Amino acid sequence: MTDAQRDDVIDATRNWLEKAVIGLNLCPFAKAVHVKRQIRYVVSAASTDHELLDDLVRELKHLAAADPADIETTLLIHPLALSDFLDFNDFLDVADAALDELDLAGEIQVASFHPGYQFAGTQPDDIENYTNRSPYPILHLLREESIDRAMVAFPDAAQIFEKNIDTLTRLGHDGWAKLDVGPRPAPGASRSRTAKD
Repeated sequence: MTDAQRDDVIDATRNWLEKAVIGLNLCPFAKAVHVKRQIRYVVSAASTDHELLDDLVRELKHLAAADPADIETTLLIHPLALSDFLDFNDFLDVADAALDELDLAGEIQVASFHPGYQFAGTQPDDIENYTNRSPYPILHLLREESIDRAMVAFPDAAQIFEKNIDTLTRLGHDGWAKLDVGPRPAPGASRSRTAKD
C-alpha cells in the first residue's frame, strides 16, 4: 500500500467522522478529541486476520504507553482485511483475547465499525445499522478512563443509541447517501470502467 493510498483511506475516514459521527452527533464524545487532534489514525496493510492481530497488538501497546494528552484514542483502519462482516465480527473475540493476554482488559476496550455492520436481529438495510457503518473496517481502541469521564459528562449516555436511531430514521437512506460517507473500495482495487457514449 502506497503512502498516497494510506492518505486516501485516512481522508475518507476523517470525512466520515466529521460528517456522520460528529456531524450527526452519533457520538457526543468524538468532537473534543477530534478538535484537540488526539485521535491516532493507523492504516493497516494487513490482508489476513493474523497480520491484523499483529497490528492490533502493536497499537494496543502503543496506546497504553502514550500520554492521553497526545493520543486519547486510536482508529485502526484495515481496508484489506475482514471485508466480510461476519468474519470481522468473529475477529472481535480475538481482539478481546488480545486485551486479556496483554493485561489491558479494563484499561482499553475495542469498539467496531464496518461498511456492512449489522446488529443482531436486524435486516441488512435497517437504518439502525448505519450508526456503526464506516467507509472501511475499523477497530476503535478506547481508553476505559475516557469512557468513564464521558459518562459523567453525559449522564444520558445510555440513551445515545436510541437517539441515534431517531436521528438516522429522520435522515433516511437518501439522506445518508447524500453525506457521501459510505463504503469505499479497498486501496488498489480495480475500478469498473464505463463505456464511452
